[in-house]
Amino acid sequence: MSQPMRVLVVNAGSSSLKLTVLDEANHVFVSKKIAAQEGHFGQEEVLEFLAEHAPSIDAVGYRVVHGGELFASATKIDDDVIEGLRDLTEVAPIHQRASIAAIGLVSAHLPHVPAVACFDTTFHATIPAAAQTYAVPRSWRERWGIRRYGFHGLSHDYASQRASQMLEIPPAQLRVVSCHLGAGASLAAVQNGQSVDTTMGFTPLEGLVMASRSGSVDPGMLIWLLESGRIELSELSNGLEYESGLVGLAGTPDMREVIERSNEGEPDAALALDVYTHRLRASIAMMAAAMGGLDVVVFTGGVGERAPRIRASTGSTLEMFGAQIDAAKNEAAEGDSIISASGSRAAVLVVEAREDVVVARSARALLREPALDNDRDALHDARASRRQETEAEDA
Repeated sequence: MSQPMRVLVVNAGSSSLKLTVLDEANHVFVSKKIAAQEGHFGQEEVLEFLAEHAPSIDAVGYRVVHGGELFASATKIDDDVIEGLRDLTEVAPIHQRASIAAIGLVSAHLPHVPAVACFDTTFHATIPAAAQTYAVPRSWRERWGIRRYGFHGLSHDYASQRASQMLEIPPAQLRVVSCHLGAGASLAAVQNGQSVDTTMGFTPLEGLVMASRSGSVDPGMLIWLLESGRIELSELSNGLEYESGLVGLAGTPDMREVIERSNEGEPDAALALDVYTHRLRASIAMMAAAMGGLDVVVFTGGVGERAPRIRASTGSTLEMFGAQIDAAKNEAAEGDSIISASGSRAAVLVVEAREDVVVARSARALLREPALDNDRDALHDARASRRQETEAEDA
């Protein structure tokens, strides 16, 4: 693996499956985006892509949303890893099932190509205990690993690194609020190049209003809905995951449609935008507070990159921290852009989401330095311990 390595990056999301082959310099050799519905994608399109490009693929890297306590870093995929991923399906059902399905499909077609799983949760492993810990009974935390894991870590990692490059300022000198706004959405506070806080928690449901996910809601309301049979558990789960967010407020998960209908004066769409941006502004302030201020705000993800109105809506919060958006630059931004006004004490950037770059780098590093794969023994021990606990409970 000392030779130049082309890596196929497989990114299975809730609304799409992205297949990208990157060369050694992380230039895109070929890419394909396949539409998905609730994590389900067309297998024929994947197989056609693999049949055409298999000879150019030296390794495969998968974006996997949840690593839980089992996976603290990128890891080579084997049967035990697959079982570990299945164990985590309940806390990230859409994404985890999509990732497992993609791994099965691609590995069956490329059985002899080494494969690596890279986790969205890894980047947030540096979050301090104060930000990571829920104030729930100790027994819950210890028995089930209940804590805040955070997600979109691959995107936040890249966005903060790219901000450092664009501004020509070392990561150690930057306090970055990274805003990943897409079908799923989260913020991260990145200080000295490390995540110190984020808006998502134990599952990808916590935090911002999203396309079809609720974001944070009062847990007491959920208890009230469940007690006395007002609503079934399956209906509650489905409602929070698929029928909330922009869908619940405006009837569509598409931010472009929400903005267009709001411009036409539709009340539901206007309310959806207000709720979305209210939570976004408050959460940016929360991330900045975790670092004692901010030096740069980065917008990334489909909405973050292509919705200047959403970026502009954060202006009042950004001004509290010395950041101002230039209206003309904001409207004209394409690709990686600096959109802050001249004289702004903090920078505001738009950065193209490139999770594929982080996955490819991580896969190459692990395959060239097998010692970096430090999750293997821990995985075996953790799964053995879990089996013993399950057997004890059954007894």
